[in-house]
Amino acid sequence: MSWINELIFGTGVAHAIFIYSVVIALGVILGKTKVKGISLGATFVLFVGILAGHLGLGVDAGILKFIQEFGLILFIFSIGLQVGPGFFSSFKEGGLVLNCLAVLTVALNIVVALTIYYAIGGVTITDMVGILSGAVTNTPGLGAAQQTLIETQGDAAVALNESMSMGYAAAYPLGVVGIILAMILVKAFFRINPEADAKAIDDDNAQSLLAPHLVTYKVTNKLIFGKDIRRLHTIIDHNFVISRIRKDDGHVHIPNSDTVIEEGDLLLIVMSQQDQEIFDSIIGPHEEMDWKADPDPVVSRRIVVTKSEFNGRKLGSMRLRMGYKLNVTRVNRAGVDLLANPNLALQVGDRITVVGNINDINRLADKLGNSMRRLNEPNMFTMFIGIFMGIIVGSIPIMIPGMSVPMKLGLAGGPLIVAILLGRYGYKMKLVTYTSSSANLLLRELGICLFLASVGIAAGGNFAETVFNAQGARWVLYGFLITLLPLIVVTTLARGKFKLNYCTLMGLVAGSTTDPPALAYANKTAGNDAPAVAYSTVYPLTMFLRVITAQILILALA
Repeated sequence: MSWINELIFGTGVAHAIFIYSVVIALGVILGKTKVKGISLGATFVLFVGILAGHLGLGVDAGILKFIQEFGLILFIFSIGLQVGPGFFSSFKEGGLVLNCLAVLTVALNIVVALTIYYAIGGVTITDMVGILSGAVTNTPGLGAAQQTLIETQGDAAVALNESMSMGYAAAYPLGVVGIILAMILVKAFFRINPEADAKAIDDDNAQSLLAPHLVTYKVTNKLIFGKDIRRLHTIIDHNFVISRIRKDDGHVHIPNSDTVIEEGDLLLIVMSQQDQEIFDSIIGPHEEMDWKADPDPVVSRRIVVTKSEFNGRKLGSMRLRMGYKLNVTRVNRAGVDLLANPNLALQVGDRITVVGNINDINRLADKLGNSMRRLNEPNMFTMFIGIFMGIIVGSIPIMIPGMSVPMKLGLAGGPLIVAILLGRYGYKMKLVTYTSSSANLLLRELGICLFLASVGIAAGGNFAETVFNAQGARWVLYGFLITLLPLIVVTTLARGKFKLNYCTLMGLVAGSTTDPPALAYANKTAGNDAPAVAYSTVYPLTMFLRVITAQILILALA
């Protein structure tokens, strides 16, 4: 029976996979347990990993480090691809406020840590940097600080780094809990209804300037009698599409730019809801009409863009009205309807709504692909070329004047930035960045579980003897204060002064502490992408600051 002992307590690859499988499976099961409707989800994988490490079920250090970093890259990269298309627009709308609040969080974390260090004492600055990194769940900051010690302290850094790691391990578990607790406390203090705030996010998306709005008008304004649609676009200087037109003879037509508008015509217009008053004043009154019940062979269908040659192709360049006698009224991208615009660049995975004859629609569908099976195929090239580029970006040393050691974005910051850029601009390089929701979710969950299991197993070996004594208890308390106090201040300010939506607020909290488990909790609570957008809005700057400040504290005070 020696093979069983080798499998459970050995050192090979089979042993490592066995331990990870058990830890993740138990963690996922426990994570589904709810206390008063609240579950920590994948966070329990960390605690099961700590228990495994404490019981001596360790993993070879090289394998452990590889799986930890690779899991983190998978999680962060999939998040970046998901939010990339809307990242820059969200930054313009509210990103400045979010990033200022994130910077304030970083600053307050350091203030609390230094206050404890100078006012209370009993802890070295290297231990405090470890506690600070654990409290804000920032592994790259810990790694950067340890590398700085190696380059500045030489052989003496070995013992200092080991102690720093123990401070990190002691503070990390309650750091995760404290971050989620801050979300719960702000919800209770301001009596927030998460469902109502989630609905507000959905309503804002539905009423955005890009959201399509359909209205049927009867032409009664003499000023537009006899004008063609090309001329009407100059009179009404807003984005709109006349989907269908019904003449006095009762027939429905698919209009083109030369179609003449006459008195009594019924127009089905797709516009932005904010522009409706303008159309009301120029076209005429609203008319109730069921266009689907019309006997003429004019139908509306959705076609999925699945051929990569149309990735980045502008809608206007396809000349669908002239070549196919079809009107495009809407484009659905990642669950969001966009108003059809000639300058809108298509991406693989877009679902375009077209109106016209069924035979013409079928011809266009064949050209664009319209194959759901094609969408289900993973785009492995884009994923791994993106990770490759992200690692390069994260490895670039950034020289800061007055500092002897260069800073780096690391294996988290680099892939995130590249993934965001690929999600937004990948089509310009003919890269297909579309990933189905199920595939994206699988990558995210797999990545976070591998990462948390690795951190738990690594910290579990000496966790009990570090934490369950007077010194360890103080470290845990210090870390919890560093985590919670700044977040209470920032969340109160964000909700009380800036009236931040709770879904966005949770993403801000998770991003300003670079905490993937908190983001997983926020995503599950919100039920939409608002936390992920806020997380990715503040994450690059926050990660950069966490890495820099950890190294500055070592260089300045160690």
